[in-house]
Amino acid sequence: MASNKPTAPQTQSVATVPEDLVSMGYISGAFGIRGGINVVADTEHPDSLLDYKTWWIGRDGQWRAYTLVEAAVQPKKLSVTLAGVDDRDKAFALKGCQVAVPRSLMPQAGADEYYWADLVGLAVVNVQGEHLGVVEKLFETGANDVIVAKDGDVERLLPFVGHVVLKVDLAARIITVDWGLDY
Repeated sequence: MASNKPTAPQTQSVATVPEDLVSMGYISGAFGIRGGINVVADTEHPDSLLDYKTWWIGRDGQWRAYTLVEAAVQPKKLSVTLAGVDDRDKAFALKGCQVAVPRSLMPQAGADEYYWADLVGLAVVNVQGEHLGVVEKLFETGANDVIVAKDGDVERLLPFVGHVVLKVDLAARIITVDWGLDY
């Protein structure tokens, strides 16, 4: 017997959650009464997130897969409709969740280009061999990207520019920089 009931959001069990999820943005809120969400993309080109038909949405390590139905690019966000999120309450419940995609589905970075997710966790060492910390995160300033390297209680901000970042060795998990301990 056929049912006319709406289907639940397309989800996959916890056992099938990809191990290589990379956060690409977050849900900043709901819009409209039909379950629309606003997404702030942490990507160079926000509309590149629309290349993925399945988004993994979650928080605190709990992920669910949702199918992208439609989207529009706004000046500072994406306005998105997901399958199964069909009212404002369901959309609002997703506020603050991360939006992720599997790293294995992302295109290869070009020469001397890096995904921020690949840099997080790398050791930062200066040309004198001094350990400056481990990359905790990166952020954009408009002028250039900035590495946040943490060494215990010490946090260092280093501009991600050619004359400072001399070498990124993903295999060795080291970034070599021209930067002093006292900067």
